[in-house]
Amino acid sequence: MWLLAFVLPIIRLYLIGIKVLLYQLFNKSFPLPVFPKQNGRVAIVTGGARGMGYETARHLTSLGMHVVIAGNCEEEGVAAVKKIQEEQNEGKVEFQNIDLASLKSVRQFVHKFKDRGLLLHVLVNNAGVMLVPERKTEDGFELQFGLNYLGHFLLTNLLLDTLKKSGTADSCARIVTVSSATHYGGVISLDDLQGRSCYCSHGAYSQSKLALVLFTYHLQQRLTSEGFPVMANAVDPGMVNTDLYQNLCSPAQLVKQPVAWLLFRTPAQGASTSIYAAASPEMEGVGGCYLYNGRRTQSSEASYDEDLQAELWRQSCALSTGVSQ
Repeated sequence: MWLLAFVLPIIRLYLIGIKVLLYQLFNKSFPLPVFPKQNGRVAIVTGGARGMGYETARHLTSLGMHVVIAGNCEEEGVAAVKKIQEEQNEGKVEFQNIDLASLKSVRQFVHKFKDRGLLLHVLVNNAGVMLVPERKTEDGFELQFGLNYLGHFLLTNLLLDTLKKSGTADSCARIVTVSSATHYGGVISLDDLQGRSCYCSHGAYSQSKLALVLFTYHLQQRLTSEGFPVMANAVDPGMVNTDLYQNLCSPAQLVKQPVAWLLFRTPAQGASTSIYAAASPEMEGVGGCYLYNGRRTQSSEASYDEDLQAELWRQSCALSTGVSQ
């Protein structure tokens, strides 16, 4: 049973990966349309110093937004800000430190941001790690669950009041959360969210990405029932050639290199659906969707389980503390 619990998530993840690559072989990447300028709108992009996060921050800045790149490496963040500033000066871009693997750091980030009295129109939950060896956050959570999911859960909830104040009936605030096709193979173990009974990095990653979709749907349900002008959507970037794959085993790394060159999306292509969800007029007032390659798509059957959504939310509130249920 232990061996099966370890091997099955690996098989599921690689089968999903093959399916995505076949799609990308026969389908072009979603081309971003030209969006109207969005001067004065404020956005936060986690993991915005490199990869898809950088491309997202770069594009939103070009639309005239004030973009806050949130990351845990100041040197990298400052370099990203400088590069964007050198390219164009439509909007404003800056860096603010956050470690999503630390709930204390998340709270400090939010406190510092709110002290400035800025509005917040767009939150892009983009940062993440993948297939890391078994490690714990400083709060004792399994790293992929803690950073990919719980850190963003807390960040979003602590910023909700600002998002609610910033959105209007004809110009809603937007929450864009980056999930992955791996969520289709994810299993939420409510009695073992930390994977302590049998840790598999592939299963933990898939679980964290499913948790993000469940969270997005339940969050939108709550926002809609309360009548707030905030829209939450989950996006799937496809398979993108970033350093997210650095934890693949050596044989997989050798296979990945030529395959990535042929079939993976570029970071700019991978970011296109996030940018679409964050800035497109077509997404005005649209929430509770799973977007892939610029289109609304059905997510996994498990992701629509409202009882599972509610129980994960309840447990997440208890784990992160300070978030009302």
